[in-house]
Amino acid sequence: MPEAERKSSSYGRWYILGVICLMYLITYLDRVIISNTAPEIRTEFGFDQKTMGWIFGSFVLAYALFQVPGGWLSERFGPRAVLAGLVAYWSLMTAAVGLAGSAPAFMILMFLLGVGEAGAFPGATRAMQMWFPRRERGFAQGFTHSASRFGAAIAPPIITAIILTLGWRWAFYICGAIGALWALAWYAFYRNMPEHHAMVNRTELEYIRGLDDKGRLNQVAPRKKVPWSTLLPSSNMWAIMCAYFTYVYCLYIFLAWLPSYLVGARHLTPEVARSLTILPLSAMVIGNTVGGLATDWLLHKTGRTRFARRSVAITGMLCCAGFILLAALMEDAYAAVYCLTGAAFFLECTIGPSWAVPMDTAGEYSGTVSGMMNMFGNFGGALSPVVFGYLADAGYWHAQFVVAAILLILGASIWAFWLDPERSVVERHGAPPVALPAAAE
Repeated sequence: MPEAERKSSSYGRWYILGVICLMYLITYLDRVIISNTAPEIRTEFGFDQKTMGWIFGSFVLAYALFQVPGGWLSERFGPRAVLAGLVAYWSLMTAAVGLAGSAPAFMILMFLLGVGEAGAFPGATRAMQMWFPRRERGFAQGFTHSASRFGAAIAPPIITAIILTLGWRWAFYICGAIGALWALAWYAFYRNMPEHHAMVNRTELEYIRGLDDKGRLNQVAPRKKVPWSTLLPSSNMWAIMCAYFTYVYCLYIFLAWLPSYLVGARHLTPEVARSLTILPLSAMVIGNTVGGLATDWLLHKTGRTRFARRSVAITGMLCCAGFILLAALMEDAYAAVYCLTGAAFFLECTIGPSWAVPMDTAGEYSGTVSGMMNMFGNFGGALSPVVFGYLADAGYWHAQFVVAAILLILGASIWAFWLDPERSVVERHGAPPVALPAAAE
């Protein structure tokens, strides 16, 4: 498309991205309420660290198990109806957690909350795959995930204020109400196809879809059944999932245990601990956007998807491993937080390339493939809080950081030697290529 035409384009896709960013913010705001209210919950109910680990892990287990169904639903029925329904449901579950009065109740309600949130990112990935060309997908994924970490970053002061004025249960009630409002707005504003949205003109639609060799707008192929017989045995699919496992295991150190770690291992008050968690979580916001911009910039400059995705992901994982080990070695609590801030930044730099890969390698099946990736990754996320809880109860608070560093080095190796962002996961290797819809290009 000529530059002059691009400049006259509408910008409907960026408004859609803004609405998706708000959903990502709400997902992380909702899921970190439990970690930020953990000191008060432990005091009220007398839970030990192992019990809290199982409460944290119950959410992530459900979140992992229901990733693929969530992605499939968005492909089958469209992100508009599916995401509106899922957000409304999990907002109700968020409010319900505030009514819990025992460890089993917390575990069951957090599990049900995870069932709802599981479809959010795969559904949004399907939405972005339809609304964004390949050259903008790394940024779109990085920027939306920045919004999610921003939700986690603003949670501590918000939740502290709610606890001090209304009590910890009201944090769940209020955040549940916010999500319900978003569900209504999404259904009213979003459309599954950009050509059905009043804010998208012909020029922008051509930019998103591209033109064929006769100058006609590329059309989206009718949805076909997921090629499970090709997808499941794909070595590249397993590489994508294993790499993401190492990332999510480390992520939940920050999402589930950071306030409790600063209270239990660094002997800070809950209020100071929550205030300091803002630093690593804010660094995540920046890291997501930087990683997404970097991978798209490298793709634009080199035209090599493999190099653009791998280089950013490998750098992020190795630098995170170094900083997280430094955090374990620091004697001063504040120095440890600064190291964890660096670790969080580099960890999140991997998000842009990680979530661009399902769109690069799966086309119209990006919802299912991103769901599989996030499912397997969150098995690591479910394991991480439980392992941390047992180590913490045994007095080995810093051992989890060593485990995380080893996994990050393994993840970088997977990106370097196994994961191929240019190899389709829905076509048989060596077979004639199967045409993917133009929106995937």
